[in-house]
Amino acid sequence: MAAEGHAPTAGEYITHHLQHWQKNFALVDQKQQGIVDFSVFNLDSLIYSVVLGFLAVFFLWRAARKATSGVPGRFQAAVEILVEMVDNQAKGVIHNEKSRKLVGPVALTVFVWIFFMNAMDMLPVDMLPWMWGEYVASTGHDPHHAYMRVVPTADLSTTLSMSTFVLMLCLFYNIKIKGLGGWGHELISAPFGAHPALWPFNFAMQMIEFLAKTVSHGMRLFGNMFAGELVFMLIALMGGGWALTGTGIGLAIGHVIAGTVWTLFHILVIVLQAFIFMMLTLIYIGQAHDAH
Repeated sequence: MAAEGHAPTAGEYITHHLQHWQKNFALVDQKQQGIVDFSVFNLDSLIYSVVLGFLAVFFLWRAARKATSGVPGRFQAAVEILVEMVDNQAKGVIHNEKSRKLVGPVALTVFVWIFFMNAMDMLPVDMLPWMWGEYVASTGHDPHHAYMRVVPTADLSTTLSMSTFVLMLCLFYNIKIKGLGGWGHELISAPFGAHPALWPFNFAMQMIEFLAKTVSHGMRLFGNMFAGELVFMLIALMGGGWALTGTGIGLAIGHVIAGTVWTLFHILVIVLQAFIFMMLTLIYIGQAHDAH
C-alpha cells in the first residue's frame, strides 16, 4: 500500500483503499485521469455487482422454488413478508395493475440486489483487499499496486448507472401510458401552462427535473455507502495503530467499541438505503403514469 521500507501512513492507507481496480477498454491497468473519465472502468465494482446480482436472483429463485402452501419455514416466511411489503408499496404508488406485473418484480430485485451490495461493507475492511494483494504478490507483481474495493454501491458509477436505468424505465412508461404525442405535449405545457411562449421554459424545467431526479437518486445511495466505508477505514486505523506500536491500549478498546457500535448502526443504514432506492424507483415510475 505504501512504498516499500515503511508502514503506510493513515493517508496512504485510506488513499490505497479508495482506489478502484481500473482498466481501460484494452483491459490494461490504468488509473482514472479526471473526475469524469470514460476511458476506464472500475473492474472490481463490475465483478462484485454482477456476482451479487446473480446471488440476489438465485436467492429469489430459490425462495420461489421452495415455496409451499403448507406451514412456511422461516426462510419462506421472511421472503413472503418482503414480497408482500414491496407489493403493498407498489400498489400504493402505481395504480396500473398491468404495469405492476413488471415494476413490482423490478422493485423487489432492486431491493435485494442493493441490500447484498451494501452488505459487503460488513466484511472486515482489509480482508478481501489483503487476499487480493497476496494473490498478486504470488504472481510476481507488486502488491502495493493491487487495488480492490468491494462495496459496489460506494462507487458512483454503479449507483448512477442504476438510477439511469430507472430513468429509462420512466421514459418508457411516459411513452407507453401517455403516447408519444401526449408525453410530448406534457413536456412543453407543464408546469407553467400551454401558452406557446412558455414552451421553452416548460421543456427546460422538465429536462432539469429528469436530470435532478436521476443524479440525486444515485448520489444519495453512493454518499451514504461511501461515508460508511470511510468510517470503517478510520476505525480500522485505530486497531492498526495499536497493533503497530504495541502501546495505547485505549486505541484497541476504542477500535472494538467503535467498530461494534458502527457495525450495528450500519446494519440499519444498509437496509434503509436499499429501501429508499426501491421506494424512489417506484415513485418515479409512478409519476410517469400520472398526467400533469
